[in-house]
Amino acid sequence: MGIEIEKKYRLTRDQYLRLSESLRAGGARSLGKEFEENTLYAGGSLDLSRQVLRVRRVGGRAVLTYKERFRSDSAIRHNREDETLVEDAEALSAILNALGFRPALCYEKRRATWAWLDTEIVVDELPFGLFAEIEGEENSIHEVEARLGLADVEAEMATYPELTRRHGVKRGDLIEARFESG
Repeated sequence: MGIEIEKKYRLTRDQYLRLSESLRAGGARSLGKEFEENTLYAGGSLDLSRQVLRVRRVGGRAVLTYKERFRSDSAIRHNREDETLVEDAEALSAILNALGFRPALCYEKRRATWAWLDTEIVVDELPFGLFAEIEGEENSIHEVEARLGLADVEAEMATYPELTRRHGVKRGDLIEARFESG
């Protein structure tokens, strides 16, 4: 079982641009940019208020993730997170459907990933806003937060699935947050 430790921030457009520049200027190593489609499933014994079964599609690959949020009021979250690379996303979807799991939520994301000072920093654009996350040990999160000028930026306590439920569009049993095409 893996434990993910992270802190998330909601950013204004100016904060988003300044953060991206600070990462480049500070010597962070870019790990690339990706477009993601995240589909979360409901069914079985999942408690959707704290558990996630997700298929993340990026390019030609897919990652199956089970995530469980530990209860906490802290802005730095600790989550159980187990992931595995999946060769065939369509076959996985068919397997999940056969087991009684159904797509409940889908959101798209444009993500830039950086490595710096023993942390991973992601800068995300979703249809409903701009965000950053710092993942690492708590002391490293605090150090990077201070160096990047994020210490005074309010933490975003809601998960992307929660925000999708709030801001997405309901189509039948599925809630979606997608970028407008064109």
